[in-house]
Amino acid sequence: MKRSQKEQLVIELKDKMKGAKALYYTDFTGLNVKRMTQLRRQLRKVGVEYVVIKNTLALRAVNESGLTGTKLKGPTGVVIAKDPVAAAKLLQDFAKANDAKPSVKGGLLEGVQIDPAQVKRLAEMPSREQMLAQLGGALQAPLAGFAGALNGLLYTFVGALDALKTQREGAA
Repeated sequence: MKRSQKEQLVIELKDKMKGAKALYYTDFTGLNVKRMTQLRRQLRKVGVEYVVIKNTLALRAVNESGLTGTKLKGPTGVVIAKDPVAAAKLLQDFAKANDAKPSVKGGLLEGVQIDPAQVKRLAEMPSREQMLAQLGGALQAPLAGFAGALNGLLYTFVGALDALKTQREGAA
């Protein structure tokens, strides 16, 4: 590959990394073309890009984008994600279904280096929608309790008025 082509690849990868919140480095050894295609399609569906590029070029693109990357060894695929949790979940689910391949080597999350264990913890987090639903439920619970208490007071008051009415009718 000519130097100009390598430079072009680095520039393209650097442009893709600009809006990304997370980069995950994976070892795709053992995945055949069919499985790689499946992985890329699944990642693309959630807005994640998967790039296979030489380690030196990937590291150069990472460093030129203002981040600091670690030296990569062996075959490496770079996952470029705007949603770190969705990408981590998808990688972990795909690996479970395909004999632990691809394996995560590590990565960068908002400019901070993370190891494979941290990527796994990210994958175990609830999705954004689930977290918003939990927050909504937590905010709704006290209001629902307050409404229930007011409703109980209202029934007690109505019951007392009904008893008073019955008592006065019986006295008259």
